[in-house]
Amino acid sequence: MGSHSAAGADDAGAKGGAPETRKEPIAGTTLEIEFVKVPGSADGTVKPLWVARTETLWDWQDICIYKRDQKDGTSGNAAADACTRPTKPYTAADRGFGHGGYPAVSISFNSAKAFCEWLSAKTGRRYRLPTIAERQSLCERSGITAASMKDHAWTFENAKDATRKAGSLKADALGLFDLYGNVREWCVAPDGTGVLMGGGFEDPAASIACTAALADHEDWNASDPQFPRSIWWLADGPWAGFRVVCDE
Repeated sequence: MGSHSAAGADDAGAKGGAPETRKEPIAGTTLEIEFVKVPGSADGTVKPLWVARTETLWDWQDICIYKRDQKDGTSGNAAADACTRPTKPYTAADRGFGHGGYPAVSISFNSAKAFCEWLSAKTGRRYRLPTIAERQSLCERSGITAASMKDHAWTFENAKDATRKAGSLKADALGLFDLYGNVREWCVAPDGTGVLMGGGFEDPAASIACTAALADHEDWNASDPQFPRSIWWLADGPWAGFRVVCDE
């Protein structure tokens, strides 16, 4: 995470100063999640927000799934231990792309929400998925252009058909990594349903836009051999991940 901070500070510094950051420890582990404070939008429609610097990593997702924050069946946090956690994947959910330091993939909307609920219980802060409006605002203020896309985003042109380690390209003007490309990120539509935004490693750079969105679809789990099909994992969604935000 330290290298992420340096890169983010350099990019943000060029825009007028390093971003305000904080690190959220995950109790019971040695891991933490780094957040950047992003000011509200100029028109006031989007409030100030703490945004995870990277997409959610397998390192953090594994703690939730495999209960690595617990010892002898408890972590000392009754609220977190009572949370419904995603079940273990029935196969290698990382698709062989990479695990430690890589974004979690094949994640369903339900799984992303469950992680947020667990993290909220662990920390006492309300972590959640961004809304479509919040995600679009971040995108519009990222400073990424068509000409600079290759410096900030893993897309069809440079990803070689797989996800890449989070934060391995340049941070954007907000101090965030991989806002475009690598994995599509779950957001919440006005009606509460899930939408994937941001483009992924399979998308051509020219097709990625702030308004591009994919609504949750049952076809993304059509080949799941389990019965009933998993509500946590997408057998046909290797580009589906998420990033968490917080209002506090």
